[in-house]
Amino acid sequence: MSETTQTIFSKIIRREIPADIVYEDDLALAFRDINSQAPVHILVIPKKPIPRLADAESGDDALLGHLLLTAKRVAEQAGLTNGYRVVINTGPDGGQTVYHLHLHILGGRQMAWPPG
Repeated sequence: MSETTQTIFSKIIRREIPADIVYEDDLALAFRDINSQAPVHILVIPKKPIPRLADAESGDDALLGHLLLTAKRVAEQAGLTNGYRVVINTGPDGGQTVYHLHLHILGGRQMAWPPG
């Protein structure tokens, strides 16, 4: 996949399709997942189109850290004071369906283990 590959997330970043955006800064965007798997299910995506975690490079280290801190900030804003789960699905065996790196914030209920 190249950086010019279009995904539903790149269209959300460009505001070509609507999304319930809950957070945005220069590097990241967070919005509610339309296929919610928990009472709170928010996706955090980088504005830079990295197809999957396995495609991240050493130059992306600051961005990856920023995404985790953004997930923390968004979880706090969502009131997830009792805990939450952050998931990154990578590749087909990992359950990834949109090839634009994204973090799932899941909360609002007790999470089960094992997850899959």
